[in-house]
Amino acid sequence: MLYKLNNIIKAYDDRAVLDLNQICLKKGKVIGLLGPNGAGKTTLLEILAFLLSPTSGEIWFKQEKINSNIGRLIKLRRKVVLVQQHPILFTTTVYKNIDFPLKIRKTPKAKRNDMVNELLELVGMASFKDVGAHTLSGGQTQRVAIARALACFPEVILLDEPMSSVDVENQITIERIIREINQIKGISVIFTTHDVVQTSRLADDTLFLFEGKVAKSIYENIFSAYIETDDGGQKYFRLPNGLKLRTRSEKTGQTRISISPGKVRISQNSCNTQENTRKGKIIQLNQEQFNVRVLVDAGIPLNVLIPKGSFKSYEMGIGDDVWITCPVESIDIF
Repeated sequence: MLYKLNNIIKAYDDRAVLDLNQICLKKGKVIGLLGPNGAGKTTLLEILAFLLSPTSGEIWFKQEKINSNIGRLIKLRRKVVLVQQHPILFTTTVYKNIDFPLKIRKTPKAKRNDMVNELLELVGMASFKDVGAHTLSGGQTQRVAIARALACFPEVILLDEPMSSVDVENQITIERIIREINQIKGISVIFTTHDVVQTSRLADDTLFLFEGKVAKSIYENIFSAYIETDDGGQKYFRLPNGLKLRTRSEKTGQTRISISPGKVRISQNSCNTQENTRKGKIIQLNQEQFNVRVLVDAGIPLNVLIPKGSFKSYEMGIGDDVWITCPVESIDIF
């Protein structure tokens, strides 16, 4: 186990921005922290980097319970490196930016040169080594920042929204870099994003955050709802655009619900009369590692995950009409 977090709360002025019961993150994996802006992703990364202390709770790193001993924290920070969303490079050349961590660790000059060149090749910036870092684009800056972090010989690298402000070409390159530093160098990678498709391509494991808490399913299927009772005594969620879904919840009034995309069923059969079934239209298809993600407009945008093997039996395309069923067990209440 790489990290274990128990009952972590981080509060500012009595407002909790993180409230996590228990999280376990495995060693040697690529882990995605997925959630919308304000979900607490960056705060969690800073805690994992030992740069920010939680208000309360326990942090374990590789079976060791972490305390506030500053000497011990400094040693841990050499094992865990955080690359910020908008990294700041030194106002010198690309080469010297990457050489700096090696130099302060007293790595011999000849060895430093080989290592810097190797890291530049890894991030696809070898031809930029003599270029001033201040002239780089956002994506190039991110790649150099990752190379500089790797020059610290970390066991874990934390990346805060590494592809949020870069063009498509740099996104593809950064995804390749993440795979290679994990698979070739054996470094654990934890990155934040709000892009579910990107996470599905890269991450071995995914943690979903919503309003500082771990969400039970993918956050983009979270909706505001109002629980009502009809004249027959049956309860249902009233969602935006008048969509209604049956529920057996004892709660009433305003709430939030999460519909698990892996539990939603999809059919091309117009005779489908199951409970909580609605007609919709396919507006997007995306292929992921193990699934095909189908985005359906059913009055609300609803993501559905279909295993790749099963998808072969469907004949679906963008613009096709389908019927989606949200079983009661697919809906969680926050």
